[in-house]
Amino acid sequence: MKKILLTVFSVLVYAVSYAQLLTWTPNFPTDNSSITITVDATKGNKGLQGFAGPVYLHTGVITSASTSPSDWKYVQGQWGTTNAPQATGSTNTWSFTIPNIRAFYNVPAGEQILRISILFRNQAGTLVQRNIDGSDMYIPVYSAGQFAVRFTSPAMQPMYNMIPEPIGTGVTSLPVTAVTSQNAAITLRFNNNQIGSATNATTASGTANVTTNCEQAITVEANNGATTLRDTINFFIPPAVYPTGARPAGRKDGITFENNNTEAVFILYAPGKQRVSVIGDFNNWTQTCSGLMSRDVDGNGNFYYWARITGLTPGQQYRFQYLVDDSIRVADPYSELVLDPNNDRFIASATFPNMPAYPTGKTSGIVGVITPGEAPFGWTDGAYQRPNKYNLVIYQLLVRDFVFNQNWQSLKDTLPYLAALGFNAIKVLPFNEFDGNNSWGYNPMYYFAPDKAYGTKNALKEFINAAHNNGMAVIMDIAFNHATGQSPLAALWWNSSLSRPAANSPYFYETAQHDFNVFNDFNHNVAPTRYHTERFIEHWLTEYKLDGFRWDLSKGFTTNNTIGNIGAWNSYNQGRVDIWQNYYNKMQSVSNSSYCILEHLGNPDEEAELAKRGMLLWGKMTDQFTANVTGNAGGSDVNTAYWKNRSFWNDAFLDDKPGLIAYAESHDEERVMFNALNAGGSVVAGNLNGALARTEAMAAVLMAIPGPKMIWQFGELGYDFSINSNGGRTNPKPIRWDYFQNTNRRRLYEVFAAMAKLRKQKPDAFNRTTISTGTSLGSNLWKTVVINHASLKMVVVANFNNSTQIQSVTFPATGTWYDYTNGGTYVVSNTTQSVTLPAGGYRVYIDQNIPGGLVTNVRDIIANSNEFKLKVSPNPVQQQATITYELPKSGQVSIQLINMQGQVMATKNMGFQLKGYQVQQLNRDLFGGISVTPGQYLLQVRVDNVVRYEKIVMQQF
Repeated sequence: MKKILLTVFSVLVYAVSYAQLLTWTPNFPTDNSSITITVDATKGNKGLQGFAGPVYLHTGVITSASTSPSDWKYVQGQWGTTNAPQATGSTNTWSFTIPNIRAFYNVPAGEQILRISILFRNQAGTLVQRNIDGSDMYIPVYSAGQFAVRFTSPAMQPMYNMIPEPIGTGVTSLPVTAVTSQNAAITLRFNNNQIGSATNATTASGTANVTTNCEQAITVEANNGATTLRDTINFFIPPAVYPTGARPAGRKDGITFENNNTEAVFILYAPGKQRVSVIGDFNNWTQTCSGLMSRDVDGNGNFYYWARITGLTPGQQYRFQYLVDDSIRVADPYSELVLDPNNDRFIASATFPNMPAYPTGKTSGIVGVITPGEAPFGWTDGAYQRPNKYNLVIYQLLVRDFVFNQNWQSLKDTLPYLAALGFNAIKVLPFNEFDGNNSWGYNPMYYFAPDKAYGTKNALKEFINAAHNNGMAVIMDIAFNHATGQSPLAALWWNSSLSRPAANSPYFYETAQHDFNVFNDFNHNVAPTRYHTERFIEHWLTEYKLDGFRWDLSKGFTTNNTIGNIGAWNSYNQGRVDIWQNYYNKMQSVSNSSYCILEHLGNPDEEAELAKRGMLLWGKMTDQFTANVTGNAGGSDVNTAYWKNRSFWNDAFLDDKPGLIAYAESHDEERVMFNALNAGGSVVAGNLNGALARTEAMAAVLMAIPGPKMIWQFGELGYDFSINSNGGRTNPKPIRWDYFQNTNRRRLYEVFAAMAKLRKQKPDAFNRTTISTGTSLGSNLWKTVVINHASLKMVVVANFNNSTQIQSVTFPATGTWYDYTNGGTYVVSNTTQSVTLPAGGYRVYIDQNIPGGLVTNVRDIIANSNEFKLKVSPNPVQQQATITYELPKSGQVSIQLINMQGQVMATKNMGFQLKGYQVQQLNRDLFGGISVTPGQYLLQVRVDNVVRYEKIVMQQF
């Protein structure tokens, strides 16, 4: 006799009413059967409670082709319209009948239907009936002839893995009913005592009489003569007296390990919550009396809940959640690793090796992971000195769109490229845990956990450690103006019917306080939000040794409601200044000289005040620099790229505090090169080389203006894909490392590198008010920047007109000057000189011969087999081979795999290698675990600009 055990671990609280959120007939629908589905809007999130109609369905199916519970197939109807199936019924009770499931959804033959996925909504989709936690509702679909058993009472919540509904308290006896799809012998037990049975039946009922507290279990066993099925509901009855007591002194909110890492103290701030249990691997994911957290009430009447879990093994991972008021499941807000049931499966093992498995079938929602006694990371960056904030030259990037493998390991491999560029800081778009895997990161949910889509915490630390050893700071972009509904800070106090924070949320406003908010608006005027933010600051600046933060939408940290009045939102707000002063103070107390960068984009008076206090401000100049590159005089005034030219910034206190980070591109702006090639009125539309030349001139002017600077990834190569390409601004963009092989694109790289190196060698010439007479940054398309400092005198001249120009330029001194980016000298006999420049031309003159600035027309040299020996053996390649090559010179080496269409499939930077014989294994690990289809490829080995190719056949890789 075959025996199958099915177990459901869950939580149940008794209730007087036993109605279900979702019911259906028949009990075991098959893919070709009809089904009638009924929803009770007084259950679940109560999204349609009291609504009089009409009500529409949003429904699809989960099939064998689905990749996750959220991957609905064959969806019926269009959201927010009447073009959708319409339910029948009246207030609170609505039904819909599907005559034939496979035909209704038009599912092809051979594709197995696993579940019906369903929501009920009003026409606009603003009122939606869901499960109590806001998740989607599902109905299992069975195979024809399948023997199955399920509970119909206690009431079950129709999640992907069903759990009993938490619907109240106060009942000491509970009706229990189980049904089967075939006649069977059915036995019901409560705490191992039989409470009901039936023979040769499809239904059995009984009553569970509760006489004790703590852990309880209802089981059903069904036998059809060939197979035995068993299902279990574990539930919990809290003790009559709730445990109370002061939480351990000196412990912060979150998780603290004690007693040689064999114990963990969990502390959750949860005002307004009546009961909290910690569940997880240590108690089989069930509520237990030992896991019931003690309540500690502070002087303001706020509840803290805490528990001590003992018997832990150091070094072992434990998964856990908080179960709050028997209905809300969240990880700890301070979790440093969380598991996502919907998205983790798509993360490559090469990116996150040995990821803990999600406890499928035991819980739902985000799960936390702790590792007591985790080995500390071995930092080796002791010699690193953080660059002065006023000397920053920042490279902004998104891991997803910058490296092919989209992880920290690959990003670390690009550090030689960025170091050669001469920039001294890397700002990475948000990488704390965000919703999904494919994102810019501005949809945060857990603030203390690195997002697994980019790799492990140690891989992140290795990248930061390596960046520091290359002299580069690492800056974290962070969105703390808002969080998504999956954030535990939002989920714990959530208005499900309105899909927004509840009125009693200690962290969020119910509705946004300004017009530019997304998701849920944090209230930074209250102590809980400030505490969480300050803990975040301390965590990342110490645990990860980050150098600072760029705070997204910092103007949103407001103290007043300005909805509908953007002018009022922009206006000076002393309360907002005070909020930022507090966070800045926290940053400096934790990590002195750390960078506090604000995307404020507000009125100059408030920005100047924040700059005086030591903060750095985002200096958007995209439209103005684009106008110069495209040859449009209107809007080409770039005066305010220099902080002293901004109103309220001319205070003498700011003479040596250039707190403005001016940039021509950021992640949020249309790419300059795209506009140059495509915008109407551009003098270089369709002319790539012309546009690149004018962008060189822009780079020279931008980088010459004193004060910190920033560019967006691949801007140094003239990236020319629109921000809106590939279906939208936040969608993935092509990764074009091949641009570096284009001569004119590499010239642009070299201009940025030359200017960055000059700034690095003569920092005092660029971190104070050194601009001198003769500077012209206004609406004339002839631009000049004149620097006059004891350490460096410099004149940058650029002609953004569409014709050759001859104009007077003021030099701060006579004598011999050096053409920094082209080579040669320029004799200045009079401080007023007549300079001739072609359209798009520029010059960088300096008063001393400083190496590192010459920009050459670099061209690839294709070497032959005598000049550059290269062999792959065996060839054809099966799984692996050996690459042997003899370098004709010492230099920076890279290996690329290129398909026969010229597409670069993978790149491995080998770093600096000496002239002569080298050996390298060719396998999947070389390129980060990639897979390629069998066929012909080119293997390219490059040392600087000398290139050698070998044709190879990949039979298996």
